[in-house]
Amino acid sequence: MKKTQDIRRQFIQYFEQKKHTYIPPTPITQPKNEDILFVNAGVIPFVPYLLEESIPPAKRIVNSQPCLRVAGKHNDLEEVGYDTYHHTFFEMLGNWSFGDYTREKAIEWAWQLLTQVYQIDPKRLYATVFEGDTQEQLKPDKQSLDLWKRYLPLAHILYGNKKDNFWEMGSTGPCGPCSELHVDLRSVQEIEKVPGHALVNKDHPEVIELWNLVFVAYERQQNGSLQPLARQHIDTGMGLERLAMVLQGTRSTYDTDLFQPLIQWLEKNTKHTYGQAPLPDRAMRTIADHIRAAGFLIADGTLPSTQKRGYVLRRILRRAIRYGYSYLSLKIPFLYQMVPIFVDIFASTYPHLEAQASLLSNTIKEEEKRFLHTLSSGLKRVQQLISTIDENTKNIHGSDLFELYDTFGFPLDLTRLIMKENGYEVDESGFIAAMNVQKTRSKKAGTRTIGDWQVIYTDTPHSHFVGYDGLESKVKIIKYRLCSTKESEMYQIILNQTPFYPEGGGQVGDKGVLQFEKETIPIIDTKKENGIIIHYTTTLPSNCRLPCKAIVDETRRTHIMRNHSATHLLHAALRQVLGKEVTQKGSLVNDEYLRFDFSYAQKISEDTLRKVQNIVNKKIRDNIPLEEKRRVLLKDARTMGAVALFGEKYGEHVRVITFDKSFSVELCGGTHVQNTGEIGFFYLGSSTGIGAGIRRIEAFTGYAAEKIVTKLTTQLQAIGHLVNNAQTPVKAISALVNSHKKLQKKMQKIMNKQLQHTLGLLNRQWESAYQTQNTGYVHKNTIRYGGKVYAIDSGNLEVNEPMSLTYGKTPTWRNMSVLIKKVETPNPDFLKKLAIGLTNKRTNSCVFLGTVLEGQVHVVIALGKQTPPQLNANNLMQKIKKLIDGQGGGQAKFAMGKGSNEKGLSIALSEIQNKIGAGITNF
Repeated sequence: MKKTQDIRRQFIQYFEQKKHTYIPPTPITQPKNEDILFVNAGVIPFVPYLLEESIPPAKRIVNSQPCLRVAGKHNDLEEVGYDTYHHTFFEMLGNWSFGDYTREKAIEWAWQLLTQVYQIDPKRLYATVFEGDTQEQLKPDKQSLDLWKRYLPLAHILYGNKKDNFWEMGSTGPCGPCSELHVDLRSVQEIEKVPGHALVNKDHPEVIELWNLVFVAYERQQNGSLQPLARQHIDTGMGLERLAMVLQGTRSTYDTDLFQPLIQWLEKNTKHTYGQAPLPDRAMRTIADHIRAAGFLIADGTLPSTQKRGYVLRRILRRAIRYGYSYLSLKIPFLYQMVPIFVDIFASTYPHLEAQASLLSNTIKEEEKRFLHTLSSGLKRVQQLISTIDENTKNIHGSDLFELYDTFGFPLDLTRLIMKENGYEVDESGFIAAMNVQKTRSKKAGTRTIGDWQVIYTDTPHSHFVGYDGLESKVKIIKYRLCSTKESEMYQIILNQTPFYPEGGGQVGDKGVLQFEKETIPIIDTKKENGIIIHYTTTLPSNCRLPCKAIVDETRRTHIMRNHSATHLLHAALRQVLGKEVTQKGSLVNDEYLRFDFSYAQKISEDTLRKVQNIVNKKIRDNIPLEEKRRVLLKDARTMGAVALFGEKYGEHVRVITFDKSFSVELCGGTHVQNTGEIGFFYLGSSTGIGAGIRRIEAFTGYAAEKIVTKLTTQLQAIGHLVNNAQTPVKAISALVNSHKKLQKKMQKIMNKQLQHTLGLLNRQWESAYQTQNTGYVHKNTIRYGGKVYAIDSGNLEVNEPMSLTYGKTPTWRNMSVLIKKVETPNPDFLKKLAIGLTNKRTNSCVFLGTVLEGQVHVVIALGKQTPPQLNANNLMQKIKKLIDGQGGGQAKFAMGKGSNEKGLSIALSEIQNKIGAGITNF
């Protein structure tokens, strides 16, 4: 069997022989288009070259690009697991020509590779070509049809519509007709029954698209029109997973060596065998897919969170966890145990996965532990909802279903199963409505409309950055466009050259002004998109053709440079103190402070942090000069010992920033001080854990650091005065703390004695109630039947009229202890302990206690373990909290509440007393 790593290598080597340059893949978290969360197609890194906004490193390129389709237009998340070929994460093999060879070569080489190198049976291959579109005024692609006739019989060449054979990246951008290659993997007998051409593009799992050859000829404009490109390009993409399926002779991508080791681990560690049952099979496929996606996301710099990429990662992990929980009975963390297998599958091609294996395991394990706890909480919430269901409708409301899904991550099918077991139904239409409301809200909040570029100068280079050498530059606007959201409008401007640094590498974008002869407009941010530096402004000049001067806000840039250079010194100091395994995982550098995220599994002591701070300040005092080298070959930079960051995309040439060759050498495109002495002073503010194996440091430099130290010194002096010991306040406070602890222990002993004393008093005040089959609960020596009260005596029923006249049989009943009391307590916790202490020894008991503390009413309801299930403390508290104008709740056997209405406590006590006599279940 041909291994997938050999298939990938053969593809790259074949096109290298055709004079293509291999370009390493871009991290999936770094698409050049800011509107896209992930690299979702192999072409994404090359879009600027297709639009000729940037110069490609070579006219012919080949690569294998990891892709993720879980958001936006390209989203396969909900399809994964249900069939045998959809994936969230996949690799796209591709070859590109930027104005070099034409479709003739693209078709020839595709055919040659598939049939001669990979030796796929030509009789099983089909090609599709664009049939044209009258509305777009696009003619049929007869040229491709004629080219395919050289290799395929006419019956194997099919015309396809615009949906299938006109490729577009999105609503705008590069596009053009495409020619797809499909392969028929069915048995000979099946092919004889139904010819392959009848199943092409019909979603048949064994007649699948294999390779798409795109002939990029247009750019789709914002107004929907097609603008012909100056030169035509070739962009091809072939899914490695599907190619492996074909060459390894399987009927599913999940049966290839990319997935089988993961599925086999699941078989070994559960009681399920793959291929035996639909639901476990779906779970195994989903988990095997999702561990790949999560692994690459984390390795490329994403951590679970509630925002953007982090939220997508969290959703992927949660989906895998709940599939294991629901269908494979995996109730403890398991995904992290699969990391070594995942790493082993990809290590030879993506060595950064192996280097970060411990980070992957720790991050996934922590997320599993967190979500499994949430699942447990969700189950408890289900039970609460069951207790409130209307017995007439027997239906759980859609909004509650959505709460379980959205708040607890609870799968709808699991909720439905639990409801069915309890004899209830679910309001699926209400759930869908609630889901759509959220989706609509999210879409509205995130909607951004971008206009077409208004070009002023067509023969001028784009955005050459000159900001390393100066903060002012004579410039002209070469094009602009309107960018609007529901809340605001702003303009994006591209200059011929610029001193404004664009956001990147953790450093925020520059601000400043464009100064014209008679007016000045603000630049409020600077970013880079598709390799082009874009300036944001709320105002356009009256005449965009006039030359102007671009001026960066010098004060702000200076603060940013101090913080960025200090970040390099901090990174080096951490590696020196904690070890070389420290790796940067993210950073933020602005004009106020710096934030640095790095891999380290343990908590860092204050002494260690001060040691790091001292090293940085020593380097600042040494006034080390900046050594900057531009356009260094990447291999030479590595030889110099430069630290490169996982998750960053580096070109052939890089910029190297050095502060002392033996201390800090990093690849960096940001702006820096000329000497470390310009930083002034470095203060390390805090160190916190933000994820499994990831810590975050926030620090300050220059004036900001001085301001913080002054504030802390002032606070320390004030504390010294408060403890009458300004010279050694720490010692004085330590003495106060020790004294306080001793007092607390003494108070606790007193409180325990008071608790026992009060329990003794209350235990002598129990009253009796009687539970009967027909009436519920009865207070003291009465029993209620049919709206009448009858006397009872010492457990023997004596009534003033025969029981048989009312019910025809003698009821069964037993004693229950009841205590309803207003008490005096020092605090709410004391009240809670009283109630628990009273019910611990009387298993069939009901306690209702209330107290008033500083004008606040506190109440508690506790039930013994053997109290009949008809009594529910939480349900009772929902009634009581209204009487005291407050809030409260709890579980079936225990509930607490508090409110502001002191008079309501007396009413509550009286109501409970009366209702117990009338049958407490009616309350």
